[in-house]
Amino acid sequence: MSNLKVALVHDYLKEYGGAERVLEALHDVYPQAPVYTSFVDWGGLGPHAERLKKWNIKTSWMNDIYPVKKLHSPLRFLAPWVWKSFDFKGFDVVISSSGWFMCKGITVPKITTHICYLHHPPRHLYGYATAVEWKKYAIVRAYAAVVNHFLRIYDYESSQKVNYFIVNSKETQRRCEKFYRRESTVIYPPVVLAESVKGKAGSREYYLCVARLARAKHIDLAIKACVKLNKPLKIVGKGRDEGFLKSLVTSQMSHIEFLGEVSDEELEKVYSGAKALIFPSQDEEFGIVSVEAQSRGVPVIGLRSGGIPETLIDGKTGILFDDLTVESLVSAINKLERTKINPQDCIRNAKKFSKERFENEIKDFISKHKK
Repeated sequence: MSNLKVALVHDYLKEYGGAERVLEALHDVYPQAPVYTSFVDWGGLGPHAERLKKWNIKTSWMNDIYPVKKLHSPLRFLAPWVWKSFDFKGFDVVISSSGWFMCKGITVPKITTHICYLHHPPRHLYGYATAVEWKKYAIVRAYAAVVNHFLRIYDYESSQKVNYFIVNSKETQRRCEKFYRRESTVIYPPVVLAESVKGKAGSREYYLCVARLARAKHIDLAIKACVKLNKPLKIVGKGRDEGFLKSLVTSQMSHIEFLGEVSDEELEKVYSGAKALIFPSQDEEFGIVSVEAQSRGVPVIGLRSGGIPETLIDGKTGILFDDLTVESLVSAINKLERTKINPQDCIRNAKKFSKERFENEIKDFISKHKK
């Protein structure tokens, strides 16, 4: 295994979320592996950029053309040419960390094993909620109708060239079978678990959201529910919906606080004072943040959607709610307040998703499936 020549491929390095945590864990397993990606936006990576700058990162031609790089979303039809431009001769194994920009579309030599760690099939191609509500614009709908048709064909055909799929949840496994007709192996993402739990139960005073501030995350529901119940809420993260979300908070709502993007050390402090994490994300394929919170003894109030029911035990490590409404979330918060959650149950549940477990499962999978 130590003599394997491995390359990693990632859609792009623009912001730091769950997919980037997986990529970083893969890089920890294979620290000498170069990382191929369409482009890098160091500013968008925030405090994580310094770690990633130490890697051997190889960008595509897109990185050098600023207008194309800036408009990568509407120009997503260029993705096939991005991934076609890389040469993977000489590698034994190539692991693509693939999401909506479809980096699994790379071409590798026949003697090379291509393993795709699939975060999700592109949401915009298959009717799932996306960060931008693009369907409300007629001209965008017309444009997408043409582009997405060809991208769905490309997405399916490129998936047939992958040797093996690894997926991040049973939910994604179902989508992989449905859209690609491919079997896959579930290896849950790596979660950096807390070394120790800080903060006593009595000092946990506020609710918490940790997420990209995007439409599909539905942070607006958390804000409205906490305003209605007059509960303190801290929001960690940034994103395109930040302005909209802040517009929901008036000067009289001092109990709703936006913390922006914070360092890992600062996040530990925030977790230590949280009564529960509110996770109203829709169709989330896994939800690393849910497990991170539980590993710190923090229960989760999560939408019964996507992979979230795989990460928490309803009534024991958190509360699941069924509808994307303020009323449903308010009911779940009230239910949590009446439920005695043992922080140790949360911690024990989170240990099933440890980084060490991920690394061992990845190494074991590759040793069994490499050509």
